[in-house]
Amino acid sequence: MARRSEVPGPTASGPGGRGRRACKSMSFNAGEGSAVPGTRPTDRGRGTLGAPMSAAPIDDAPGARPVGYTQSEAGHPGPGVMAWVWRPRTQLRASIAAGVLLLIGIVIEKTTPLDALGSGLVWASLSIGMVYGLRAAAEALSARTVDIDVLMVVGAGLAAWINHPEEGALLLFLFTLSGALEDLALARTRREIEALHRLMPQEAIVWRDGAWAACAPDGLVAGDRVRIRPGDIVPVDARVSVGASAVDQSTLTGESLPREVGPGDAVYSGTVNLDRALEALVLRPESESSLRKILRLVTEARQQREPIQRLMDRLSQPYAIGVMAASAAVLLVWWLLFREPFSGAAYTAITFLIVLSPCALIIATPTATLTTIARGARAGVLFKGGQAIERLARVGAVCFDKTGTLTVGKPTLVAIEPVGWSDSARLLSVAAALEADSTHPIARAVREAASARGLTPAPVTDAVHTAGRGIRAVLAGDEVAVGDEAFVHDIVPVCLRARVKEVLALTRRTGRIAAVVAAGGEHGAAAVLVIADPLRPGAGALVRRLHALGVRPVRMLTGDHRVSAEQVAVGLGIDEWDAELLPEDKVRLLRETKDALRVRASRTGWGRASERGVAFIGDGVNDAPALSAADVAIGIGSIGSDAALESSDIVLLNDDLECVPWALALARRARAILRFNIIAAMSVIVVMGLWTLIGSRTGLAVEMWQGVIAHEGGTLLVVLNSLRLLWAPGVEHDRGGTGEAARAAPPAPPEGVPALAPAVQ
Repeated sequence: MARRSEVPGPTASGPGGRGRRACKSMSFNAGEGSAVPGTRPTDRGRGTLGAPMSAAPIDDAPGARPVGYTQSEAGHPGPGVMAWVWRPRTQLRASIAAGVLLLIGIVIEKTTPLDALGSGLVWASLSIGMVYGLRAAAEALSARTVDIDVLMVVGAGLAAWINHPEEGALLLFLFTLSGALEDLALARTRREIEALHRLMPQEAIVWRDGAWAACAPDGLVAGDRVRIRPGDIVPVDARVSVGASAVDQSTLTGESLPREVGPGDAVYSGTVNLDRALEALVLRPESESSLRKILRLVTEARQQREPIQRLMDRLSQPYAIGVMAASAAVLLVWWLLFREPFSGAAYTAITFLIVLSPCALIIATPTATLTTIARGARAGVLFKGGQAIERLARVGAVCFDKTGTLTVGKPTLVAIEPVGWSDSARLLSVAAALEADSTHPIARAVREAASARGLTPAPVTDAVHTAGRGIRAVLAGDEVAVGDEAFVHDIVPVCLRARVKEVLALTRRTGRIAAVVAAGGEHGAAAVLVIADPLRPGAGALVRRLHALGVRPVRMLTGDHRVSAEQVAVGLGIDEWDAELLPEDKVRLLRETKDALRVRASRTGWGRASERGVAFIGDGVNDAPALSAADVAIGIGSIGSDAALESSDIVLLNDDLECVPWALALARRARAILRFNIIAAMSVIVVMGLWTLIGSRTGLAVEMWQGVIAHEGGTLLVVLNSLRLLWAPGVEHDRGGTGEAARAAPPAPPEGVPALAPAVQ
């Protein structure tokens, strides 16, 4: 346990403290090793991602090394029973077993006459903890290091020696549990880069030697001609030369709606071709592609967010050495200088060691952390360890993506506006029939809307799809069509064409997407289908409640177009917003926000600059760099990409944005409780240490049992204080903003723009 690692953990006084060192600095990390519910693979289309990089089993992943392993040993634990014993999952099971045995043993001792049985269970618990504790202490000593690992084992042993094995067993139970959870967390963080690698296409179709041939994307050079089939992942950044199609580029921009591309348009690595085959000319090698750039951004941001080594971390070894040296000095001084009997001097020295043992300090952090994690999980908030809690408590500004974060990330038909005498229900059934075989997101939205309204698709025939334009077919001898206005123009009755254009213009002004469905013949009709990305539950209350907690600015950073971004920002009262951003733009603006926040803090005295961080909330691969660059990253669980979730410190499991301000308030309360715990624990150590020394010379000697009681009392105090977090109030939902109506409706349009009145709801 003397090793240093890269997993963040909470501390008493600030960010920092990594890996097993977190234990030495009275800090702890938990939760990051557990699987994140709601995550999903990022493979798409025809599976041209190839074989994804599979993460190693969590017990065997690099970095998931058990207590006492060196770096080389961690990667190659070796066969046999001992390799199994030292694995993190085995250590976790063993620590849980030790805790159960300790609890049962104490209950039996206190409530039944079966003292021998209860004592045996307590000693069994102590023995289990000693298996892992002695290994950690031995490793520290072999490296010529005396630290808190050693002090804890010595303290536990001495506690058992003076007939208080329960205390020693409790110390080693928490010691072993924290180590196991931390090792499991290491394996989780190592897979962040693998999540991005799984998006990298594994194959490209290139024109070589007069024929199409498969090759690896890294074999392409600028000017090569590639073919991108429907469902394929675009292998490299390229420019379309032949064909027209819709491309899903949510991996780069986060946009829920695909982008129509044709000759002359650029397509980017990692995006997905949806409709028709394309031919394109390679713009740059795979090593310089947009997706590769995102991967580099995530890696660099991760390196930049390493915290400064904690003060408590630096003091851990001197503290342990000091306590042991002071105890030895007390023994010698009391025996040789004060001429006390050796047994009396030893008694005073052992009591001094016990009262100075930092058990309450060590327990203070893990209990506060575990209860916060447990309370958050009950409310749908997953904290990936104590460092996430600590960083969230320091947040003074929040940035977030729009599509998939403030909105659900799924196009929805929010209205159908019939023109003139047109029957909206009939035209919706026609549109559903025309879109029956399309994989386009708008097509799915139309079909789902028709199904929700109980409409049966009309019996159309002879359907013809025109890429990027629309679909035509025949219904009862009359032509019908759905698509853009120019595509269906000749089918729309002449007297309705002007009104159709007015409705389309109004729709575009409100930042929504529109398509036209029309039927020709004697009973010609037309309607405008209005598509929007509805707000996520809790979005309406998010900004208001963050402001109430003193969080400013609240800033939106989105890759979506400006009109749509403005509508959402104005409707929600967002302080600042930027649109049409690439991933690197989000990172740049986020860093600007961090700099501005800290400058403001230093000038105005509003908190300490080092304690005011910026959180980022996102969901897509395009958000991964910004999530990694933020002081604390919050991912959306059920819709978020693997890369975004792996980059996140906190994951919202139920997609309710009202959990964000609630989690912030919980984290701040946890930090306040943790500070109290640290002060109380240190007070007990100082007071009892002085009393032990002074009292032994003034006739007010501290009996060993009194020292143990004081020590246990301090431990009990911090544990009970931490457990109060379990009863923290739940998420307070905004009564007017989280119902079904609020979820389905887009935000209000900007001032002066009238809202469309939907004819079908």
